[in-house]
Order: sequence, then structure tokens, then C-alpha cells
Amino acid sequence: MPSKVVVLKTTPGTVISDYARLMRLAEYQKFISKSQDTVIKLNLSWTLYYPACSSQPWQLEGVVKALLEDGFQRDKLFPLENKTVVTDPIQGAKNNLWSPILRHYGLSFTPLPEVEWVKYQFKSKLLKLNQIFPEGIEIPKMYIGKQIIHLPTVKTHGHAITTGAIKNSFGGLLKEVRHYAHKYMHEVLVDLMLMQKELHPGIFAVMDGAVCGDGAGPRTMRPFVGNYILASVDQVAIDAIAAKIMGFEPLQIPYLRMCQEMGLGTADPKEIEIVGEDISAVNFHFRVKKSFVIWGDQMLRKGPLDFLEKIALHSPLAAWAPFASNFYHDWLWYPTVGKRYIRQFKKTPWGQLFETYRPQSTKTGTEQLVPALSR
Repeated sequence: MPSKVVVLKTTPGTVISDYARLMRLAEYQKFISKSQDTVIKLNLSWTLYYPACSSQPWQLEGVVKALLEDGFQRDKLFPLENKTVVTDPIQGAKNNLWSPILRHYGLSFTPLPEVEWVKYQFKSKLLKLNQIFPEGIEIPKMYIGKQIIHLPTVKTHGHAITTGAIKNSFGGLLKEVRHYAHKYMHEVLVDLMLMQKELHPGIFAVMDGAVCGDGAGPRTMRPFVGNYILASVDQVAIDAIAAKIMGFEPLQIPYLRMCQEMGLGTADPKEIEIVGEDISAVNFHFRVKKSFVIWGDQMLRKGPLDFLEKIALHSPLAAWAPFASNFYHDWLWYPTVGKRYIRQFKKTPWGQLFETYRPQSTKTGTEQLVPALSR
């Protein structure tokens, strides 16, 4: 039986109901059970809001609303995200307008740095992570035995070419020092698929391509209005179809090819059943670029400066790296190039929809209204 990916066209006016239809067409309840605890793994690539960079508010609302309508209990849903050396999940949940949605639907946000992490001995033969973390791989204890729904976006990535459902697990299963894995990104993504299959009784992905990211992802991208949303139980297949839509040949992307070769999913579009839209002629013509930060990281990890890798990135002196990243992204790029793209985005229907999720004070100043949630 071929892997199936559901792809739908969407609009700002219909996106919430479109997400429900998307999930049901993908028959998600065959893989995600109401009786079990469910992790809703958000994607935070930047503490600041930037279009397509992190899980979109309408994506989160669409998924949560569908789950509750279909009888999932609030106390069994766990929306969460981790931190990196350059992101803050609590502030990111506010800036990306996840917080008002979760409050509205009666759900709590879990920052993974605040939960217990344990060393877990995986049975699968991992390609690289055991070498990267020889003292043991630590994972959130709460992940063990829980099913998971990933909420990635359609975007490029300077380390991985594309990023989607598989890469979204990178942010949950590895601690904040996961940047150590950048040197072997493609092998690590394969490892994460192996790890997830051991940990989770069910895995599902709901991907937002209403607004996509082209260029120097996962942050310094050119926002692109795509008007597509995707869902699948096969994490490899959904990433492959997203890659195809962006304009890439999935089997030429190492982590997707390796996943297919190891039987972890289907990466060949010819072997994937597409339900919904005919995307055979869709090509966004995206091109991967490297931000200054990723370029520098790769120069130190596997370029001509690799002799400096240990002292620059794996010693007490490594504190310069997150400072440099924050300086470049938050203080240089975002206030200049980023703001220009954001101004353009705000003029689009999707940018206008984003603003309706922003809490507004009432006349009395004692309450906050979220126009999008008042419909």
C-alpha cells in the first residue's frame, strides 16, 4: 500500500476548516488515538515572529480545534516546544501568537527545558548520534510512550536543504546543545526517524505551506505565499512532497534518500499517493542559500576552519557563537531586511490574518480580545 500525503489548497477565510478536512482526509484517527496522550510538537525557529519561520497560529488553531471537535480530551493534549542556545520557547509562544490560542482552547504550553530529561538507550543502530553524544542521549521523559503530531512549515534550510516533519523532531528529542549535530545533519535526521519509531506509538504531521520560506532558511528567508497545507502519517513522504512542491528532487536530498533506503518511509514521489490537489505541475522554484551564521558554522565544522572547531564550538569559549548568532539575526538582519519583508507580508491576506490573532485590550483594559478567536 503506497504512502499517502493529503495536499489541499487553502485561503485565510477557510484555513481553520480546511485543516480539519485535511486531517480527516488523511484518516489521522487511524494513527492517533483519543485514548492516548498526544504531544503537539510545535516548531520554533526564532523567538521573534517571522513569516514561515515557525508554526503558524492558524495551523495550531486548525489542528487543536479539529482534535477537540473529534473528541480528544484536553488533559491528553500536550502542546510543547524546546529551547536552543538562541531561542526562548515561552517568549516565542507569545511572539508567534500560540499563547492566546492555547488559552482560548483551554490548553497549557509546556516548555521542554522545564520537564525531566532522561538518558535513553535506543535499540536501533544509530548512524551518528551515539558518537556525537557518547555519554548518552537525553530525551524528555514525557515523550516515552506518547503519540506525537508535528506542526512544521514548508521552508528551506541551510544545513538540511529542506526542513519539515523529520527535522521538527530535532527540536524535541535533543537538548539545547543539538547544534553539535549540525556537522552530520542528514545522518542525524535519519537517526531521529529511528528514535521516534521506538518512542511513539503513533506519529503524524500537519504542515503549513500557506506561507512558505525560500532561501537562507530556517530564519532569514523570503516569505512566499503558497496557499497549500499538507498532512501524512509518513514523515518521509510528507517531507518529500513538500520538497517537490518547493522545486527540489526529493531523492537528491540525502536524509530523504537514506530514510527510504532504510525503510523508514517513502521519498520517491512516484510511489506516493497524493490525495486532494493535483500538484504534478506545482514548482515554487525555491533555492537554498546559507545565512552568514550557517555559512560560518559550516566553515568551522567541515570547512577550511575545521581545525578550530573544538575550541570554537566545544569549549567554554563557545559562548561567542550564540552571541554572534543573536547579534546577526536579531540586531542586524531582522530590523533591516527582515522588517522590510514583514511589512510586505502584513499587506497580504495571510499577514492580515496573523494580526487578528494578536490580543487586544478592551475599553476597560481588564480583558484581552483575540479577534480571530471571537468568530
